[in-house]
Amino acid sequence: MNILLDNKWDSGMSEFSIDNLTNVDCILHGRKTAEGFIPYWTEVANNPDDAEHKLGKRFAEIQNAIFSNTLKNSKWGNTVIINGNLAEAIKALKNKDGKDIMVYGGDSFASSLIQHDLIDEYYVLANPAALGNGQQTFNPLKNELELKLEESKAFACGAVLVHYSRQQ
Repeated sequence: MNILLDNKWDSGMSEFSIDNLTNVDCILHGRKTAEGFIPYWTEVANNPDDAEHKLGKRFAEIQNAIFSNTLKNSKWGNTVIINGNLAEAIKALKNKDGKDIMVYGGDSFASSLIQHDLIDEYYVLANPAALGNGQQTFNPLKNELELKLEESKAFACGAVLVHYSRQQ
Protein backbone atom coordinates (compact mmCIF):
# COMPACT_ATOMS: atom_id res chain seq x y z
CA MET A 1 0.00 0.00 0.00
CA ASN A 2 1.33 3.43 -0.87
CA ILE A 3 0.24 6.42 1.14
CA LEU A 4 1.19 9.59 -0.72
CA LEU A 5 1.24 12.71 1.41
CA ASP A 6 2.14 15.10 -1.40
CA ASN A 7 2.63 14.99 -5.17
CA LYS A 8 6.34 15.88 -5.23
CA TRP A 9 7.83 13.23 -7.53
CA ASP A 10 11.22 12.69 -9.08
CA SER A 11 12.52 10.21 -11.67
CA GLY A 12 13.66 7.77 -8.96
CA MET A 13 10.16 7.61 -7.50
CA SER A 14 8.70 7.08 -10.98
CA GLU A 15 11.10 4.22 -11.70
CA PHE A 16 10.36 2.65 -8.32
CA SER A 17 6.61 2.90 -9.02
CA ILE A 18 6.96 1.29 -12.46
CA ASP A 19 9.12 -1.53 -11.08
CA ASN A 20 6.77 -2.03 -8.11
CA LEU A 21 3.82 -2.48 -10.51
CA THR A 22 5.55 -5.31 -12.42
CA ASN A 23 3.92 -7.99 -10.26
CA VAL A 24 0.54 -6.24 -9.88
CA ASP A 25 -2.61 -7.11 -11.83
CA CYS A 26 -5.22 -5.25 -9.77
CA ILE A 27 -5.26 -1.84 -8.08
CA LEU A 28 -7.79 -1.19 -5.32
CA HIS A 29 -9.21 2.27 -4.66
CA GLY A 30 -11.73 3.92 -2.46
CA ARG A 31 -14.25 6.00 -4.44
CA LYS A 32 -12.77 9.40 -3.62
CA THR A 33 -9.25 8.48 -4.65
CA ALA A 34 -10.45 6.70 -7.81
CA GLU A 35 -12.28 9.80 -9.02
CA GLY A 36 -8.97 11.66 -9.24
CA PHE A 37 -6.48 8.84 -9.77
CA ILE A 38 -8.02 7.00 -12.73
CA PRO A 39 -8.82 10.03 -14.94
CA TYR A 40 -5.43 11.63 -14.19
CA TRP A 41 -3.35 8.56 -15.07
CA THR A 42 -5.54 7.78 -18.09
CA GLU A 43 -4.78 11.26 -19.44
CA VAL A 44 -1.05 10.78 -18.74
CA ALA A 45 -1.12 7.38 -20.50
CA ASN A 46 -2.75 8.97 -23.56
CA ASN A 47 -0.13 11.75 -23.79
CA PRO A 48 3.22 10.45 -25.08
CA ASP A 49 4.81 13.85 -24.37
CA ASP A 50 4.04 13.66 -20.65
CA ALA A 51 7.14 13.04 -18.51
CA GLU A 52 5.22 10.32 -16.60
CA HIS A 53 3.81 8.64 -19.75
CA LYS A 54 5.54 5.30 -19.03
CA LEU A 55 4.07 5.15 -15.52
CA GLY A 56 0.65 6.25 -16.82
CA LYS A 57 0.68 3.46 -19.41
CA ARG A 58 1.45 0.89 -16.71
CA PHE A 59 -1.39 2.17 -14.53
CA ALA A 60 -3.74 2.02 -17.55
CA GLU A 61 -2.84 -1.63 -18.21
CA ILE A 62 -3.78 -2.79 -14.73
CA GLN A 63 -7.39 -3.49 -13.78
CA ASN A 64 -8.88 -1.12 -11.19
CA ALA A 65 -11.39 -2.13 -8.53
CA ILE A 66 -13.27 0.67 -6.79
CA PHE A 67 -14.88 -0.01 -3.43
CA SER A 68 -17.96 2.13 -3.07
CA ASN A 69 -21.43 1.95 -1.61
CA THR A 70 -22.60 4.85 -3.79
CA LEU A 71 -21.21 4.08 -7.27
CA LYS A 72 -23.08 1.37 -9.13
CA ASN A 73 -21.40 1.51 -12.56
CA SER A 74 -17.91 2.41 -13.71
CA LYS A 75 -17.43 5.38 -16.00
CA TRP A 76 -13.84 4.26 -16.72
CA GLY A 77 -12.50 1.41 -18.82
CA ASN A 78 -10.71 -1.52 -17.20
CA THR A 79 -12.50 -0.77 -13.92
CA VAL A 80 -15.02 -2.66 -11.79
CA ILE A 81 -17.12 -1.37 -8.92
CA ILE A 82 -17.38 -3.52 -5.81
CA ASN A 83 -20.18 -2.89 -3.32
CA GLY A 84 -20.96 -4.70 -0.10
CA ASN A 85 -18.80 -6.32 2.53
CA LEU A 86 -15.25 -5.01 2.19
CA ALA A 87 -13.50 -7.85 4.04
CA GLU A 88 -15.30 -10.61 2.11
CA ALA A 89 -14.64 -8.93 -1.26
CA ILE A 90 -10.92 -8.43 -0.53
CA LYS A 91 -10.52 -12.01 0.71
CA ALA A 92 -12.17 -13.27 -2.50
CA LEU A 93 -9.79 -11.16 -4.62
CA LYS A 94 -6.78 -12.40 -2.66
CA ASN A 95 -7.85 -16.03 -3.18
CA LYS A 96 -7.94 -15.69 -6.98
CA ASP A 97 -4.99 -16.80 -9.06
CA GLY A 98 -2.93 -13.92 -10.33
CA LYS A 99 -0.36 -11.37 -9.36
CA ASP A 100 -0.24 -8.99 -6.42
CA ILE A 101 -2.94 -6.49 -5.49
CA MET A 102 -1.92 -2.88 -4.85
CA VAL A 103 -3.92 -0.30 -2.90
CA TYR A 104 -4.20 3.38 -3.80
CA GLY A 105 -7.07 4.35 -1.65
CA GLY A 106 -6.83 7.28 0.73
CA ASP A 107 -6.69 7.23 4.50
CA SER A 108 -10.21 6.05 5.33
CA PHE A 109 -10.07 3.21 2.78
CA ALA A 110 -6.58 2.15 3.87
CA SER A 111 -7.62 2.38 7.51
CA SER A 112 -10.56 0.04 6.81
CA LEU A 113 -8.23 -2.49 5.20
CA ILE A 114 -5.86 -2.31 8.17
CA GLN A 115 -8.72 -2.72 10.65
CA HIS A 116 -9.83 -5.89 8.83
CA ASP A 117 -6.24 -7.24 8.78
CA LEU A 118 -6.22 -7.44 4.97
CA ILE A 119 -2.79 -5.98 4.17
CA ASP A 120 0.27 -8.19 3.77
CA GLU A 121 2.90 -5.54 2.95
CA TYR A 122 3.11 -1.80 3.48
CA TYR A 123 4.92 0.63 1.17
CA VAL A 124 4.73 3.98 2.89
CA LEU A 125 5.92 6.78 0.62
CA ALA A 126 6.16 10.01 2.58
CA ASN A 127 7.04 13.41 1.20
CA PRO A 128 8.16 16.28 3.42
CA ALA A 129 4.93 18.23 3.72
CA ALA A 130 2.84 19.41 6.63
CA LEU A 131 -0.82 18.99 5.79
CA GLY A 132 -2.40 19.85 9.14
CA ASN A 133 -4.94 17.75 10.98
CA GLY A 134 -6.25 14.85 8.97
CA GLN A 135 -7.36 11.29 9.43
CA GLN A 136 -4.72 9.00 10.84
CA THR A 137 -4.35 5.89 8.71
CA PHE A 138 -3.19 3.59 11.53
CA ASN A 139 -5.56 4.89 14.20
CA PRO A 140 -7.32 3.28 15.94
CA LEU A 141 -5.85 -0.20 15.72
CA LYS A 142 -7.89 -3.04 17.20
CA ASN A 143 -4.83 -5.29 17.55
CA GLU A 144 -1.12 -4.66 17.64
CA LEU A 145 0.36 -4.51 14.17
CA GLU A 146 3.80 -6.12 14.10
CA LEU A 147 5.81 -5.16 11.04
CA LYS A 148 9.26 -6.13 9.79
CA LEU A 149 11.35 -3.55 7.93
CA GLU A 150 12.20 -4.88 4.47
CA GLU A 151 13.65 -1.77 2.84
CA SER A 152 14.00 1.96 3.19
CA LYS A 153 15.05 4.34 0.46
CA ALA A 154 15.46 8.10 0.23
CA PHE A 155 14.75 9.84 -3.09
CA ALA A 156 16.49 12.97 -4.40
CA CYS A 157 13.33 15.08 -3.94
CA GLY A 158 13.35 14.36 -0.18
CA ALA A 159 10.65 11.69 -0.16
CA VAL A 160 11.32 8.47 1.75
CA LEU A 161 9.98 5.00 0.99
CA VAL A 162 9.66 2.52 3.83
CA HIS A 163 8.65 -1.06 2.97
CA TYR A 164 7.36 -3.33 5.75
CA SER A 165 6.03 -6.88 5.73
CA ARG A 166 3.77 -8.46 8.32
CA GLN A 167 5.49 -10.30 11.15
CA GLN A 168 4.12 -13.83 11.33
